[in-house]
Amino acid sequence: MVNDLFDLSGKVAIVTGASSGLGTRFAKALANAGANITIVARRIEKLEELKVELEYLGIKCLTVKCDVLKEDDIINAVERTIDEFGKIDILVNNAGTSSFAPAEDMTREEWDKVLGTNLTGVFLFSKHVARKMKERNYGRIINIASMYGVIGNTQYPVSSYHASKGGVVNLTRALAGEWAQYGITVNAIGPGFFESEMTRDLISDDDFQDFIRSRCPMERIGKPGELDGLLIYLSSDNSSYMTGQHVCVDGGWAAV
Repeated sequence: MVNDLFDLSGKVAIVTGASSGLGTRFAKALANAGANITIVARRIEKLEELKVELEYLGIKCLTVKCDVLKEDDIINAVERTIDEFGKIDILVNNAGTSSFAPAEDMTREEWDKVLGTNLTGVFLFSKHVARKMKERNYGRIINIASMYGVIGNTQYPVSSYHASKGGVVNLTRALAGEWAQYGITVNAIGPGFFESEMTRDLISDDDFQDFIRSRCPMERIGKPGELDGLLIYLSSDNSSYMTGQHVCVDGGWAAV
């Protein structure tokens, strides 16, 4: 009975930025819950490797090369998903990047890339998927924001990342308000630090470990799988009355 509440069998999901890190983890979590999945990213060879793992779980998987900075790529990914599966139930906007530079030294190119990937890409994917979801009066959109979307920091100069993730948090609220009448929920997950390609070098640094112990109430980074439960909840029908929310999964970091 409990398992049935979170059964996604027959659902169709798109996961962006699925070639590594949290995106790969999210795709596996959805597949384990029974969803068929379109995985998208720029590195198609990584997607093909992941596809083998996902289909071993008994679901169907479509791979699509897609750069979220290019709207034509997004439209193609959406249309190919519809052609393959006939519908889209779930969208996980996970693709993201960062840039380390003091604000006064950050170039316009660095700023535009981070904002374009982390915020504009979320908007464009949501826009084109929501058009399909509205036709069926059903949808679950989960945006991957960050605890850094609601707090600042004094350790690392990542102002563009903060700005983009803060934008995702309020974009989530705005889209939730617009699309609630169509049965589409829009929520955001705000991870703290988890290991990924983007953070791997950082988290192995001794200064970073001191930073974690001094700022995070749980004094550690997130473990693999500690985002899965929330992702599946927000993807399921159990979250049908929850929309416009940003939930931090950060060991208590944003609470203190």
